Amino acid sequence: MIEVRDLRRQFGSHIVLDGISFQIDRGDAVVIIGRSGCGKSVLLKHLIGLLKPQSGEVYIEGQALSTLTERELLKVRRKFGMLFQSAALFDSLTVEENVSFVLRQEKELSEAEIRKKVAETLEMVELPGTEQKKPAELSGGMRKRVGLARAIIYQPEIILYDEPTTGLDPVVSDSIDQLILRVCECLKITSVVVTHDTRSMRKIGNRILMMVNGKIHVQGTPQEIFQSTDPLVHRFVNGISDPKEHTF
Repeated sequence: MIEVRDLRRQFGSHIVLDGISFQIDRGDAVVIIGRSGCGKSVLLKHLIGLLKPQSGEVYIEGQALSTLTERELLKVRRKFGMLFQSAALFDSLTVEENVSFVLRQEKELSEAEIRKKVAETLEMVELPGTEQKKPAELSGGMRKRVGLARAIIYQPEIILYDEPTTGLDPVVSDSIDQLILRVCECLKITSVVVTHDTRSMRKIGNRILMMVNGKIHVQGTPQEIFQSTDPLVHRFVNGISDPKEHTF
């Protein structure tokens, strides 16, 4: 479904991606972890074609993104949904207008068909009857659910999640994790999740990739990662700082 081959990117003298390579099969749920600034968000932007690699390549179902025209890229991006860290809802629009935004832009469905799809999608994310609420009336967890509804309403094949549980309490975070799993299972969607949440790592992913200094440092099942004796991996998943980095 997704193949990244020797992907490299730098901004000025700062190397952000330094020869990244991995594959993600259809239906996989892959979690990408690593410290802040290690290149996770830049990697996501390459997967969806918002950034072009300076060398290396990203393939989506065998198509090399760097060789596509902008029109062809739009077709590939249609395979993707995205749940942003902040949910990125339009504050001036209702829930219904936010969720249906892409469908209304495409103008392929009638208003009745759009309203029906919105209701069905909100039911899937456990927010029935919230169509006329504004984002300001919703809790953080509810806004994330609306963001997920907007991401899945046109039935994408791949969803990218950027820190989906950031800012949420543990109970709400767990409910979002459960929802991600259900969406993945029900819709047979390939999921790529960037997170620092160790509980999410264990629950969501069938494979974890850890990035360090722009490279894939290690990858494995959640059990392999959490039982790793590699000092960098052990400290990260257990939230232990490196004494060498302490400054006072």
